Amino acid sequence: MNTFENFNLSKPLQSAIAELGFDTMTPIQSEAYSVILSGKDVVGIAQTGTGKTLAYMLPILQDLKFSKQLNPRILVLVPTRELVIQVVEMAESFAKNMTIRVLGVYGGVNINTQKQKVAQGADILVATPGRLYDLALCGALQLKGITKLVIDEVDVMLDLGFRFQLTNIFELLPKRRQNIMFSATMTDEVALLIDDDFVTPAKISVALSGTPLENIAQQCYDVPNFYTKVNLLSHLVSDSSEFGKVLVFVSNKNNADRLFKAMEEKHGSETGIIHSNKTQNYRFKSIKEFDEGKNRILIATDIIARGLDLDKVTHVINFDTPNFPENYMHRIGRTGRAEQLGKSILFYTEKEEEAKNRIEELMSYHIPLIDFPDEVGISSQKTPEEREDAGDKKNPFRNEKKIVLAPGFHEKKAKNKKTNQGGSYRKDLALKYKKPKTKGDKTFKGQDKKRK
Repeated sequence: MNTFENFNLSKPLQSAIAELGFDTMTPIQSEAYSVILSGKDVVGIAQTGTGKTLAYMLPILQDLKFSKQLNPRILVLVPTRELVIQVVEMAESFAKNMTIRVLGVYGGVNINTQKQKVAQGADILVATPGRLYDLALCGALQLKGITKLVIDEVDVMLDLGFRFQLTNIFELLPKRRQNIMFSATMTDEVALLIDDDFVTPAKISVALSGTPLENIAQQCYDVPNFYTKVNLLSHLVSDSSEFGKVLVFVSNKNNADRLFKAMEEKHGSETGIIHSNKTQNYRFKSIKEFDEGKNRILIATDIIARGLDLDKVTHVINFDTPNFPENYMHRIGRTGRAEQLGKSILFYTEKEEEAKNRIEELMSYHIPLIDFPDEVGISSQKTPEEREDAGDKKNPFRNEKKIVLAPGFHEKKAKNKKTNQGGSYRKDLALKYKKPKTKGDKTFKGQDKKRK
């Protein structure tokens, strides 16, 4: 058994880990510790929820000594603002007994305030790529002192189109640095990034992306349409003793808003929502209320909820079946964390059945199908997208014949036939100076003279 006591941690780190109640290392933490501490470039492939943040932060803090240097020495890049806040809080809790300054910067807030905070100095800087590049470009942030670069959730970062910004950031960093990267999936883009910017990295792979987590019980329901899914979800979460803390994933912002409106009517203040169109304060408030248990149900899109460490989520409900099988793994990884038991439920329509089959093929696991409850009503109401899919976009009884308007029957009045001639002043000038010859006219007449 790998316990934290087996590693020669500094006393401040040991006491902080003990206060947090951690005693046993996860596989990714035990495997990554010595490799990161050696100074080699590291690529870690591990499922979300396996303790990746502590896996890279523990050896970094163990190696980090006190310094009065204002410019950051450790840079951690993450894809979303919420993840910046989470990593900063975790790093501060690990380093609570150390003289280490941790700072987070991200977009969506006043950059001048962040410039002031950066000027005060930091040892560890956690940032989203866009805001980091803005701060570096305007000269408020110097990156020459960076000795270790960590890129967390790199597959999401590349999906969001941050490749160009990452390349620009790499050019601002010292050539001699340690690169540490963690991802839940090894995509072609991730592999290309490793080949271009990493030097013979050590690879650590724990719980491949297609492996279902053993401590998560999975189920699925065959549901005909969106609003029947709403009825089923409302029916399930009505049992508050069983569904104590429910994270509901939807595929896009429109569906998230539509579902929130329907659930709010039935469950009132128990429901929260988070997606990229919500303001920063609203998003933080939604996460905080869900984490503290004020909201029992949180509706979220994939990108926003990716990487968030939410405590004791009893159920993850996939309201929409994700098109990419890997996203299903990321979703269900929000429950069953830290070796706790979790439950996952998937809703799928006939149109989504193919995506469900791809998920099962990736996992090599057949998700048990549960009979649809008799007490749940089948809704005939359809979303605009469902109506379009059914061919109901056009009304078959609508008269498609175009109405051709007849031309106007009256002539213009004489006063309306007048055109603007520029007034007498322009006429006098034209008579006096006449129209100037164009270059073409001059050339043509010059040629005529030569011929004569």
